[in-house]
Parts: sequence; C-alpha cells; structure tokens
Amino acid sequence: MKTYLSTGLLVAVLSNAVMVTGCVQMPTEKQGLADLRPGIAFNIGDPKLVTARVVVDGLDLGTVGDYLDGKATVRLLNGTHFLRVISGADIVHEEKFYLADGVNRSFILN
Repeated sequence: MKTYLSTGLLVAVLSNAVMVTGCVQMPTEKQGLADLRPGIAFNIGDPKLVTARVVVDGLDLGTVGDYLDGKATVRLLNGTHFLRVISGADIVHEEKFYLADGVNRSFILN
C-alpha cells in the first residue's frame, strides 16, 4: 500500500510540475507601426545625376543618390509640394506635385 501511495504522490507532483512549467512563458503579441507618410524616390538615366541636389519646398534634402528608387525614399507630409533637382548651376527637373497618404512616387531623371 505504501508503494501505491508513493507512486500516486509522485504522479501528482510531476503533473503539477508540468503544468507550472507550461505556464512560465507569457503570451506575446507582435506589434508594428506602418509609416503611411507619402514618399518620393528617383530613377536616373545618367549616372552623373547621382550627385544632383534634391530640393523640396525650398529645403535641400541631399543628393539624388540618397533616394534611389528601391533603396530609400524621401518621406513627406501629404499635400502639394514643389520639387527641384539641381546639378551644378542647371535645373535638371522642376515639378509641382500632390501626394496622398501611403502613396510613393518615382521621378524619372534623364
């Protein structure tokens, strides 16, 4: 009879241990934040245009090479903007455009 009680006690202790270790890991939830700001990027035909300056609404944002299509985008607020691409003393591209939330636009520069 002692053997039966000690086996039953062992089974109870082991089953409680399994239940406790099964509850150790807390439930997790993966969260992410989507960036819905519109953006612009550039496709270039002439490799010299990589160093051309990007000016949006009068603000110099860097070079065209910083924002090549498929690699990086300039994130902007939704609305109407004025883009000017300047290479040296020449204006390569000038355009007024509108962007809505979540829209990405590519400009082709030759």
